[in-house]
Amino acid sequence: MDKEYLSKEKYEELGRELDYLRRQKRKEVAERLESARSLGDLSENAEYHSARDEQAETEARIEQLKDLLKRAEIIKHVNKDSAEVGSTVTLQKKGEKDKVEYTIVGSEESDLSAGKISYQSPLGAAILGKKKKDEFSFETPKGVVEYVVVDIK
Repeated sequence: MDKEYLSKEKYEELGRELDYLRRQKRKEVAERLESARSLGDLSENAEYHSARDEQAETEARIEQLKDLLKRAEIIKHVNKDSAEVGSTVTLQKKGEKDKVEYTIVGSEESDLSAGKISYQSPLGAAILGKKKKDEFSFETPKGVVEYVVVDIK
């Protein structure tokens, strides 16, 4: 059972989602099922089949969230000397002036458009353990890319 690194905020957000699914969504789906059953013949009842599908999806998401939250490890301490999960790292491609900033997160929180990369991604894995001014490279579909670590927060 692998750990899933989560920020405190993401952990709480997933907990709220689980609570909503258990307390409210289950009831809504059960009511839809009951209403669809009352329409008669279930073999050709599209509303019933739709509600059953939604029930299965809801239960699957509940199980997924329970498992995820059970395996979760909250990111607490951020080491500013070397990059780790929870660090925000500023990088510069060798030979270029532009800099990019990424926060290293667990896979559940990764969102490249928000500057959050998974520690399991090729770039995230390459950054882990690096210190300021370290140079590193990693393989991309377009070839090898070389970076310098400018800052770690």
